[in-house]
Amino acid sequence: MKALVPLAAILGVAGLAYAGGLLPGTRALLGVVLPYAAMGIFLIGFSFRVVRWAWSALPFHIPTTCGQQKSLGWIRSNPIENPNHKAGVAARMALEILLFRSLFRNSQARLEEEGPRLLYAENKWLWLGALAFHWSLLVVLVRHLRYFLSPVPAFLPALDAVDGFLQIGAPQLFVTDAVIVAALLYLLARRFANGRVRYLSLPGDFFALFLLLGIAITGILMRYFTKVDLEGIKQLALGLVTFSPLVPASVGPLFFVHLTFASLLLAYFPFSKLMHMGGIFLSPTRNLANDSRARRHVNPWDYPVKVHTYQEWEEEFHDKIASAGLPLEKERTRA
Repeated sequence: MKALVPLAAILGVAGLAYAGGLLPGTRALLGVVLPYAAMGIFLIGFSFRVVRWAWSALPFHIPTTCGQQKSLGWIRSNPIENPNHKAGVAARMALEILLFRSLFRNSQARLEEEGPRLLYAENKWLWLGALAFHWSLLVVLVRHLRYFLSPVPAFLPALDAVDGFLQIGAPQLFVTDAVIVAALLYLLARRFANGRVRYLSLPGDFFALFLLLGIAITGILMRYFTKVDLEGIKQLALGLVTFSPLVPASVGPLFFVHLTFASLLLAYFPFSKLMHMGGIFLSPTRNLANDSRARRHVNPWDYPVKVHTYQEWEEEFHDKIASAGLPLEKERTRA
């Protein structure tokens, strides 16, 4: 049920969007009002969560490290695995953001009945699937800039040539189109095949995967299998970014399914686990230098509070303590 309900929701949205794309009265709603509303929700929600994280106090100095810390001069430290300056932190953050450094080191553990023994094994498929999906998504998003910019920047045709270097079919097959679908199917199959991952998965996890698959599949259908009016789509996209929207009559209903899925993803983004895109930059376990030996970290929540010392407590309850036959610190000190 955790997967069926999100799948039914995605299919329902697709059906409504397709039907709405056929009706003249709802095309402006799907092509203009919905994208603007989704972008507004995305910008406000994303900014709110990032600002809220940024203003959160940092009571502890908690960078995670796995290398030698800088200490004595004759002990060689690891400037990236255990950075003590901003340059090392920047290098470690770059490896984390661009190459998923921590996920690459992820391992899986299982308990063998013989022994019993706890065995650790490599788990690089998850890292490879996540890396393939994120980089393919980035390339696809950059390629879509041709619909929002006029004239088209020179680097976009060059990116298309690199992405379509296989020269398969007409129109040209983009490698990232195949890779992003394969990566999403792997990430989805992993949630079904692995019992522990399936148990920990929430409906929102399946919803995000189905939604991304819907965006990718409808985009592939429009490029390779159905005829769409690219000029009309670009006219609509340019109208949206210049705040002079116009929905051409030649734009087919499949495009409105694609656009509805993209708008839904934008609106859903700030309220989901997809916010790790912004949270990775504000994670204190990664964006702090491990320099606690060189400079003291001050807890901003460690404000002065009124305390009740033991001596004051003993003075307040002196008679009751003495009548109960319990030892008194003041009397032991005098003795």
